[in-house]
Amino acid sequence: MAPRLQLEKAAWRWAETVRPEEVSQEHIETAYRIWLEPCIRGVCRRNCKGNPNCLVGIGEHIWLGEIDENSFHNIDDPNCERRKKNSFVGLTNLGATCYVNTFLQVWFLNLELRQALYLCPSTCSDYVLGDGIQEEKDYEPQTICEHLQYLFALLQNSNRRYIDPSGFVKALGLDTGQQQDAQEFSKLFMSLLEDTLSKQKNPDVRNIVQQQFCGEYAYVTVCNQCGRESKLLSKFYELELNIQGHKQLTDCISEFLKEEKLEGDNRYFCENCQSKQNATRKIRLLSLPCTLNLQLMRFVFDRQTGHKKKLNTYIGFSEILDMEPYVEHKGGSYVYELSAVLIHRGVSAYSGHYIAHVKDPQSGEWYKFNDEDIEKMEGKKLQLGIEEDLAEPSKSQTRKPKCGKGTHCSRNAYMLVYRLQTQEKPNTAVQVPAFLQELVDRDNSKFEEWCIEMAEMRKQSVDKGKAKHEEVKELYQRLPAGAGL
Repeated sequence: MAPRLQLEKAAWRWAETVRPEEVSQEHIETAYRIWLEPCIRGVCRRNCKGNPNCLVGIGEHIWLGEIDENSFHNIDDPNCERRKKNSFVGLTNLGATCYVNTFLQVWFLNLELRQALYLCPSTCSDYVLGDGIQEEKDYEPQTICEHLQYLFALLQNSNRRYIDPSGFVKALGLDTGQQQDAQEFSKLFMSLLEDTLSKQKNPDVRNIVQQQFCGEYAYVTVCNQCGRESKLLSKFYELELNIQGHKQLTDCISEFLKEEKLEGDNRYFCENCQSKQNATRKIRLLSLPCTLNLQLMRFVFDRQTGHKKKLNTYIGFSEILDMEPYVEHKGGSYVYELSAVLIHRGVSAYSGHYIAHVKDPQSGEWYKFNDEDIEKMEGKKLQLGIEEDLAEPSKSQTRKPKCGKGTHCSRNAYMLVYRLQTQEKPNTAVQVPAFLQELVDRDNSKFEEWCIEMAEMRKQSVDKGKAKHEEVKELYQRLPAGAGL
């Protein structure tokens, strides 16, 4: 019989001969082993159930041994919040704002845009006087440009691992906690930025959006009867490409530019013929920007459900894109290099998570931007495989096609950013203006003060824990040997 069962049987043996009315206090104390001596340490097993006075296994082994000092506090090492050497700064996700963070990182790594924004006049320069800050209160940007200036300066020279973009998000009215349309946000913000910068006197600032992002195409309609050609010019900041039914990016571009027949009820009213005539209509690319944004229309309206849905089909694209075959006016260079891939993880258009893979224009290395976390890709290669594994394929989803060298395919990429290929190396001398650097230095000082404060609190907690540890060990050593400790 097991020792515990033997103890129990012995403790209750009196019940075989004692009548209920004769049960005394002594009988009860015997049954529940009230007066048993404590077990001797090392003799009984841990979690002893036969002796209520057993003190073995109540946690004393932790206090008697060596303890990791991390167990004495719940304060993380503040250095974990410090920016790593040769790394980028992340952005806090404020709740459904991850798509904003991805665009901010893409725009920040456009060196020409960053330089132009630094040249904008700012009320910040009035806030800073001489060698210090004019007022003790925190600086609050007043315009969208000032918000971007300050954010970019922090992204460039902050000591923090990540910064808070809440001022910028609030200024845009995006602090509702609801998922917004990421593709629509890109267009609306670029239009807002162009309108804001167009009021600047400096031409390098005033024209930066047009130079970097704005292209032009024409809707061309040709009457089949008289041959009259009608053109409607339009600017664009990105090309919206239908991906349904296509496997390659070049097929999507070809469809965007394909000729459409206007016949039957859809005939065209010709000003020359003064009547409706059969006609053809197509889009002609007249000029392309330095930065070519290609929106892959993954989020489409489903007429049957009345809601948007996401197309989780694979689209292949190359790192080098030659746009010359698609441009009306030949001559000049139209060869582009892939510089960013914006990705939506998830199968629904109304949920999921946004991240970006962006190429550093200075080093040529790829980085994965995921809100606060930034990961450097190894070997200067774009790596999209892990992003594809996170989305559940539909039942009709085909396998991922094989991609050759320099090509990629994705069912989650919703925007591709290409930069015009040039032989010149990018200008690395993008300096933060002095008035902005003053603010960055002040924020860095606050961060360093916080690190010192957290480190001291951590040390105090560890010291108190160690002292308690020694006190408990001393107490155990003073307990009588019969206590088993």
